[in-house]
Amino acid sequence: MLTLAVLAAGCAAKGPVPRPAPGAIPAAPPRGEPSVFYNMPAASLRAALGTPAFVRKDGAVEMWRYDGAACRAFFFFQGAAGQQVVRHVETLPHGVKLAADSACLTALQAGPARTS
Repeated sequence: MLTLAVLAAGCAAKGPVPRPAPGAIPAAPPRGEPSVFYNMPAASLRAALGTPAFVRKDGAVEMWRYDGAACRAFFFFQGAAGQQVVRHVETLPHGVKLAADSACLTALQAGPARTS
């Protein structure tokens, strides 16, 4: 019991993790986020990768999925309609200690000719 009390006290002493203000767009991507895509407008991603294989919208967040020969990439957008930017990227399979595998993203960029 004493151990649990000490651990709980240590967690409480750190306090809450600071979060950016709603709608604020950080200048740099979070650690491990592929910087080439971070804050990229939706139109630019479509120009780079073509039409997504799947699109889903949940509230203020929109997700685009691109399918490659050996992987899938998921791009998550936030922002006002017409001004959405990439806020997070994940791939399946994941990268080494990262949510996005750079080899997958490179393969998608070099993929076959796309239609818009």
